[in-house]
Amino acid sequence: MNRKSFSSTFLVICALASSWLAHAEAKEAPKRVACVGDSITFGAAIKDRAKNCYPAQLGRMLGEKFEVRNFGVNGATLLKKGDKPYWKLKAYANARDFQPEVVVIKLGTNDSKPHNWKHKEEYVADYVELIESFRKLESKPTVWVCYPVPAYPGRWGITDKVMKEEVMPRVDEVAEKTGCKIIDLYVALSDKKEMFPDSVHPNAKGATLIAKAVSSVITGGKSK
Repeated sequence: MNRKSFSSTFLVICALASSWLAHAEAKEAPKRVACVGDSITFGAAIKDRAKNCYPAQLGRMLGEKFEVRNFGVNGATLLKKGDKPYWKLKAYANARDFQPEVVVIKLGTNDSKPHNWKHKEEYVADYVELIESFRKLESKPTVWVCYPVPAYPGRWGITDKVMKEEVMPRVDEVAEKTGCKIIDLYVALSDKKEMFPDSVHPNAKGATLIAKAVSSVITGGKSK
């Protein structure tokens, strides 16, 4: 083989190797999961929150093929006219910049407070718009919506009655309008009063149940 032929062959081999490595890296890139929500997603009142909040536990359950990030904010509302709209928070921008491939939305608990829920007629439209704002991303994520967890019976104006009888039916309407599937966190934490020290926020064990419910739908019930 002359020098020219050897050089050409070497360049071809390098190109093929580079292409194979790029393909392998792309194939092995973890699937990005954004957990969008309020203080229950953030992990308020949970001891060692960074380790025991539901997104952190979800990440461990899903394993290295997934990258899970927590975009929950204490007090956040889904309603644009709520007292702390998720839309206006840095977490919302960060969640979109993350270019997630899966988005799990758990918002509605703070919306059930009387001063926020007076805008309840706008809840469905605002929720649909939030979902579409994620769907329009380049990553084209699958979006899941969640029923709120129960309250026992509630605090800070949050009531289990409003969440069950008024928020959840509107989540049903959102799911019907958007085609999103619902993760039933209400059932997952029903009859678990002992896991809610302040009657609203689940403890680490409650967060485990949330993570399990979310993991099950993401994986289709399959183990990692």
